[in-house]
Amino acid sequence: MRIDAHHHFWHYTPAEYDWIDDAMASIRRDFLPADLAPEIASANIDAVISVQARQTLAETEALLAWATAHSWIAGVVGWLPLTDPTVGDLLDRLADHPALKGVRHVLQAEPDAYMDRADFNAGLAQLCARNLTYDILVVHHQLPAAIRLVDRHPNQVFVLDHIAKPPIRTRELNPWARDLADLARRPNVFCKISGLVTEADYATWSYQQILPYLEAALAAFTPARLMFGSDWPVCRVATTYLDWVRTIERFAATLSDAERQALFHDAAARAYRLT
Repeated sequence: MRIDAHHHFWHYTPAEYDWIDDAMASIRRDFLPADLAPEIASANIDAVISVQARQTLAETEALLAWATAHSWIAGVVGWLPLTDPTVGDLLDRLADHPALKGVRHVLQAEPDAYMDRADFNAGLAQLCARNLTYDILVVHHQLPAAIRLVDRHPNQVFVLDHIAKPPIRTRELNPWARDLADLARRPNVFCKISGLVTEADYATWSYQQILPYLEAALAAFTPARLMFGSDWPVCRVATTYLDWVRTIERFAATLSDAERQALFHDAAARAYRLT
């Protein structure tokens, strides 16, 4: 069984998805389960994790409804208002849904100080008791703040999205690689190899250009805590679903069978408690 640990669904509106700029105009449309199903079939992907793209409770509930309707949606990483003092009531209501596996807030859009806020940390602290993972979405320069955040919650399972969006366009490795390795020393943190092509030039990226970033992530987290993600449909601005799967298969070709199993299944199954 192979898992895509990171993709999105949405009903597109310009106001709600204003981050989709003119360079990404090709994804200014709806992307729904019927669109993804043939993509995963073509790539021999058996299950997916649906991740929030809007910071609304309505979207979280829609993702859970799609997961109920489609058995191949193995889990949902939704959004909840973690800074709200009543978030525990929401968690009590939604945590019983078998598809809810985690929570994410778009930290890349926040100042680093947001990760130090008492109310945000208080809300995040309620996830562990409910066996919910927290997905960390940050840009490379926010990694030191993310490390501080993780250190406040040593028993919480975290998943770093998109290997923290390294500066691939400028071909810089450090300090990103050093900070990534530092974060990986925390055994409660997993990492997704996803979203790389959209940190490179959409039209001219190459395997050789992204390879040093893949290698750094592998060295930091090892296959045991590294998982495949497509970032579909965002990846479509630079590659196809199948070509991205083949890119990671090429990268994984030198790994052992057990390591490839970890990359495409076991790490995601552990991090999101999939059965």
